[in-house]
Formats: sequence, structure tokens, C-alpha cells
Amino acid sequence: MQAHSDAMEFEMAAVLRDRIADLSSVLQQQSMDVVAEGEGDVDIIAVAQMEGMVCVNLAMVRGGRHLGDRAYFPKGLRTHSGQLPLPTEILEAFIGQHYLEDQNEGEAATAQPIPPVIILNHSLQSVSEAESDAGDELTENLQDLLSNQAGKKITFLHQPQGQRRHWLAMAEGNAKIALAKRLVETGGQLARARALADILGLELESLEQLRIECFDISHTSGEATQASCVVYAKNAMQSSEYRRFNINDITPGDDYAAMRQVLQRRYANFQELPVEKMPQVILIDGGKGQVEMARQVLTEFGMDVSLIVGVAKGEGRKVGLETLIFADGRKPLELGIDSAALLLVAQIRDEAHRFAITGMRAKRAKARTVSRLEEIEGIGAKRRQKLLARFGGLRGVANASIEEIASVDGISTALAEQIYKQLH
Repeated sequence: MQAHSDAMEFEMAAVLRDRIADLSSVLQQQSMDVVAEGEGDVDIIAVAQMEGMVCVNLAMVRGGRHLGDRAYFPKGLRTHSGQLPLPTEILEAFIGQHYLEDQNEGEAATAQPIPPVIILNHSLQSVSEAESDAGDELTENLQDLLSNQAGKKITFLHQPQGQRRHWLAMAEGNAKIALAKRLVETGGQLARARALADILGLELESLEQLRIECFDISHTSGEATQASCVVYAKNAMQSSEYRRFNINDITPGDDYAAMRQVLQRRYANFQELPVEKMPQVILIDGGKGQVEMARQVLTEFGMDVSLIVGVAKGEGRKVGLETLIFADGRKPLELGIDSAALLLVAQIRDEAHRFAITGMRAKRAKARTVSRLEEIEGIGAKRRQKLLARFGGLRGVANASIEEIASVDGISTALAEQIYKQLH
């Protein structure tokens, strides 16, 4: 799998990745089916490193039964020298974050139960010969903190025997498998990002710096127009940075005006953006008209128009038929279906479209619900809210009988009859 990934043959690498995952699942299920008598509750934590990435695998055993594994991929681990921390340091940090209560907040950050035995694939005491005393003290402090919180003695075990040794070996193996899978997936994404950066002539010290913001407009015959902005950064989609914009005061169906409004609102204060939040590419889901509108907005703000890349749809929105359009005079590009760069563009464009569509549908449903109830004389905001809360939405109100509607606080029988007639 890794050999295919190194050779940029990501499709074949993905096939082998899936085979590995299937085999791992079978082996894990066999282990889960075995109940180890007398083992009680145990957590097994294994850390693995590969190609500069780290995985912490947590396996849980309850009542002697292996319940399964969960892989974590901690980020931002590198020290000032660019090196990864020691495995012992990663384990210490994970244990503290996973189990210990947040003393500043006065509540558990993760509220994870602490079993009496925690098995580790590295001894927390083996920091180094010179630091062994400090390592022993740190381990004891961590054990004391966990014991005090759990109200029972917590033991760290490094070299288990019997069934526990088998569980630890499986946890280590699953950590390595999860890392290999992530590397293949990341490798494909990195190859696409590198291809796009090369095609667009972007000069980046690292692909981590590549930030793409993509905009899409969505509505139904001009109704409930919304714009979406999705963000690709740090070699992945950043859903926490997605934004929706309600578009108002435009002619229904005017996508150009909608694009102007969302870009104006997004970049009105671009000078205040930190460097890492400034996009290298502003992707516009649209052709020449939308790109020209984007060029006008960025020119008004004094921004670099070379950031703009329009994605003109091909026939049937099929990936591979799109054309990239630029606002700075560069000739349009037709990359073709085999282009890794176009695959990344299509991935981001489709995510923007999905995000806009879901927001538009929710807004449209809300607008229709509110408008139909607002048409009824005597129904104000408070009564409307009570009705929707009581019946779970407009459909529930429409399905209710006159007697059921009249049972809502503030709704008389006469008003219930009006509501029933209006909705039928």
C-alpha cells in the first residue's frame, strides 16, 4: 500500500488500504468475541509514529470483553526544533486530556470513566537515564491524580502478560494500520494540493499554507437565496470555518448581485485578517459573469484579483468537463478528468454547493412556515411560536384537529377554526 502511495498510484493504494481494514476488522472481532475471565475493566493505549504523523489508539475492555478501538490523531505536536515529542510525552499528554477533569472549568473535559488498569506500550518512567527521577515523579503524580479523581487505585502497566499482552499487540497493530490509512488518504490529498498549487503558480513553503475559500449561490426560483463559503486549509476541509450568508435586497434570481454581496461582506475587513486566514485562492462556482463580479469587488477593496479562480460547469456538472477561468487575464484552463488539481477543485466546489443547498432548503422551509401562519389574523409571533413548538412544525399544525389546536395556550376555539381553515 505504501509503495503504491509513494508511486502516486492512490487508487490502488486505497484498494489495499480497504483490504487491510477488512482484515483488521475480522481479527478484532475475533478478539472481541472472547471474554477473558477475571480481567475486569482495562484500557489499552498505544502510540505509533510514521512519516511524521502520530496516532494514539485506545482499546477498551469492560468485564473482560474487548469492546473495540478508537484512533486519535493529535495535531500541533512538533516542538520549536521541528521534532515530534517522545512517545512517553505523547502518552502523558493524552492520558491527562482524556481522563483528568479540567480544574479551571470545574468540570470534566471528556468525562471518561477511569478503569483500575491502564496498559501502555511505552513506560512513562523511561524518559531518559538523566531524567529518570523526574520521570518517576511525573508518573506517580499522574497516577495519584487519576486515583484521586476515580476514588480508587489506578495502575499503569507496561509489560503485560497473557491476554493483556495480546490486547496490547492488537492496539499497537491497529495504531499502525490507522496511521497507514491516514497517510494514504493524506498522500492523495497532498498530491492534489501540490498539483493545484503548481498549475496556479502559487509559491508556498509548505502545502499547510494553502488556504482556499469557495463561494456558491443557491436558491429556488429566486426564493430563499443563500450564499455559502467553505474553507480548505491545512490539507483538509475546515467545517468549523464554513459560513452561510442570507442574501437580501436583490432582484430574485440575480446570482451576480448575490455574489457581489457575499464577497463584499466576506472581505470588507480583509486588512484585519491574520496571515494564516488570508486565502491564496478564492474559488467561485460560476463562469465569466461571476468571475467579473468577483474581480470588481476585489478591485474595490484593493485586493489581488489573481486570487480569483472561477469554475465553469461542464455538461451535467460532470467532473473533468469544468473550465477554470481567471480574473487577471490568464487564459482559461481545461484540465481534464485525469487532473489531480481538478479533483481537488471539484471536491471543494461540491462541498460549497452541498453546504449552500442545505442552508437554502432550511431557510425556505422556515420562510414558508412563517408566512402561512402570519397570513392568519390574530396569529402573532408568540402564538406562532407556541403552535410550532406544540406540533413540531407547520406540517404538525396542519395535521392537527381544531380541538388539538385549541388546546394550545392562547388559542381560542374560534381562532383554532380559522387556523384549520387556512391550512386546509
